[in-house]
Amino acid sequence: MKSIINKPWGSYTVIENGKDYVVKKLIIKTNEKTSLQSHDYRSEHWIIVQGIAEVTINKETKTIRANENIFIPTKAKHRIANQHNEDLVIIEIWYGKRLEEKDIIRYDDKYNRVTE
Repeated sequence: MKSIINKPWGSYTVIENGKDYVVKKLIIKTNEKTSLQSHDYRSEHWIIVQGIAEVTINKETKTIRANENIFIPTKAKHRIANQHNEDLVIIEIWYGKRLEEKDIIRYDDKYNRVTE
């Protein structure tokens, strides 16, 4: 059984750990969002499977719906927000040589987790 990791914005489950990739299922609760963040050692690919996401990459925000996807390059500032009335479900794929949760720089965060 895979462990569900609870976060202030929802939860995630690691589906698979590969040599140069990690696959996760994220659930972003209604009216929640992740921190504005970047990663030094990985890129990410998000596939929306349920709901509507407001995705910010650097200074551009796009609306991404179920069955759509978006790529986040290494070092790009990004965040995902759920401004709708149902949970947002995302498959997140990390690619890189160093795949660690601590590879994160937070610039803005409604839960007061900004990197000093």
